[in-house]
Amino acid sequence: MKKHALRDWGPRLAVLAVAVALWEYFLSRSQNFLLPTFSHIATGLFHLIFFEPRFWEALYISNQALIFGYATAVMIGVPLGLIAARLPWMDRFLNPYFAVLLVMPVAPLIPIVIIALGLGLAARVFIVVSFALVFITINTRAGVRSIEPTLIEMAKSFGAKETQIWRRIIVPGALPAIFAGLRIGLGRAITGMVMVELLLVASGLGRLLLEFSGRMQSDMVFATVLAVIIEALALLSAMQFLERKIAPWAPNISIG
Repeated sequence: MKKHALRDWGPRLAVLAVAVALWEYFLSRSQNFLLPTFSHIATGLFHLIFFEPRFWEALYISNQALIFGYATAVMIGVPLGLIAARLPWMDRFLNPYFAVLLVMPVAPLIPIVIIALGLGLAARVFIVVSFALVFITINTRAGVRSIEPTLIEMAKSFGAKETQIWRRIIVPGALPAIFAGLRIGLGRAITGMVMVELLLVASGLGRLLLEFSGRMQSDMVFATVLAVIIEALALLSAMQFLERKIAPWAPNISIG
């Protein structure tokens, strides 16, 4: 375990140390007084977490949209991907919409969503779902399609029912790709959560970022962004831990 942890975290910490050193060297050579040093960012993060009650209130508001939106995307995306992969006619029906959602930028649609749903929680949840849904669905569909067809044919030849095929072959075989989609979708959901708050709905963490940037508090801006990154990494690590518990036999094909 110690060797495994050292192998994983050694290069990561080395890259972080090099990035911090380059950051400090660049600031020492430049005349830009707006960019904070890493020590100022770390101090700002400490102040944000322990001495800024508005941060926790903003985090709670932002995570409401994240939790509801991501849960909705999972409940819709995973079954939709499974059905699309298993039923050819459903796949032909949904494929054009998947292609459109993949190439269509979501950010320009935010004003339309705000006009339709207002400035409340519903609009922010819808944006989070829009960011995450297509990636969860497509990865789920790809996971089912990666299963060897001969396994399903062999199961049918031995008299397996459709429910047994789903339970014993399709779902276990597609789990690595499903979790990959869940993790990618989670990252996209966090992006949508912050983006909608920055562009139109000044609430939560987006509101804090706008306030700090308006006051030229660049150290607090970077500290808030760093807090969002830390939360995202923690959630992705939790997803990876859940994947190892649910599907310990599966190879890790997901990001992170």
